[in-house]
Amino acid sequence: MHDFTIEVHGCRQADYTGALSQPIYQSATFRHPGFQQSTGYDYSRCGNPTRDNLEETIAALEKGQKAWAFSSGMAAINTVFQLFKPGDHILLTEDLYGGTVRLGEIFAKYGIEFEYIDTTDLELVQRSLRPATRAIFIETPSNPMMLITDIKALAELAHSHAALLVVDNTFLTPHFQKPLTLGADIVVHSGTKYLCGHNDILSGFLIVGQSPCSQQLIEEIGLYVKSQGANLSAQDSWLMLRSLKTLGLRVEKQAANALQIAQWLKQQPEVTDVYYAGLPEHPGFQLNRQQASGNGAMISFKVRDSNLARSILGKVKLIAFAESLGGVESLITYPLYQTHECMPKYLLERTGLDDRLLRLSVGIEATEDLIADLQQAFR
Repeated sequence: MHDFTIEVHGCRQADYTGALSQPIYQSATFRHPGFQQSTGYDYSRCGNPTRDNLEETIAALEKGQKAWAFSSGMAAINTVFQLFKPGDHILLTEDLYGGTVRLGEIFAKYGIEFEYIDTTDLELVQRSLRPATRAIFIETPSNPMMLITDIKALAELAHSHAALLVVDNTFLTPHFQKPLTLGADIVVHSGTKYLCGHNDILSGFLIVGQSPCSQQLIEEIGLYVKSQGANLSAQDSWLMLRSLKTLGLRVEKQAANALQIAQWLKQQPEVTDVYYAGLPEHPGFQLNRQQASGNGAMISFKVRDSNLARSILGKVKLIAFAESLGGVESLITYPLYQTHECMPKYLLERTGLDDRLLRLSVGIEATEDLIADLQQAFR
């Protein structure tokens, strides 16, 4: 089925009542019919019908084999990092969400080596791969410099060294990009962002594809999920199912708004640089068109000096100065002091993330109202 249809209907039929809204199974435990008999559900940490429906829907949208719903995106990434052992080497894109870098510092204490490189440079990736390399972890577009990485080419490089390719697909969502179909082994999401879309639920997802190592990954990840209990609750699973019904409508409207705003930003004398994958002059424009069906709604831009950047944050009225992204409401963020505050200085310098950079998550408001708000904040 088409994504729009899966988003609206999910993957499970309604129960005998014919209810269009899936039930919320707000139960910690389930009755057994008899000794060594089960309905398929025993305890909600191990399985809950509402959460299962959500996980099956996300797996279908990503064209994956199995998905898990977590209490946050960081819980999902934490589970990915648990797949590795002391002595393993992981390559990561140098332009990456600061929370992922912070989590890497924690796992480095257990003997896992994390190396940050420009994953858009395939020759550099090839040279950086070692016998101990077990995974490449990327975001595309990246956060916040909007770099585009070739998923298919990177998957081939990773697999030639018996390594996994893990893709954080938060910015584009499965509505615009399906990394598993391009060779990635694992996809992660902060479901708090576009999948939720209303800034009211914390959630995360991990999806495994159809690669030769999928069954082993499913068994290992399933053990961690069952043992650690970072699952999404039944109530929040139902709210996520409701949110997914409008995913396509929201992200397509947001992307259309973002393109107009990016084009407007280019014309402003206060703006020195605009980073948006939908602009033809973006270095990754053609590659993004090949591997994704949309450009998303995340824009980063630099203004002439840091004083202006900070002034804008205090003067926007319609756009909210707040962390996070992907909601129907437009948000503006100062990455250097918010989402990427914990980034090592050498990574900031290499990526160009400085005190003039602002990140804009474009919502579904009228574009002219958003532009008017930016205009008054600039001037």
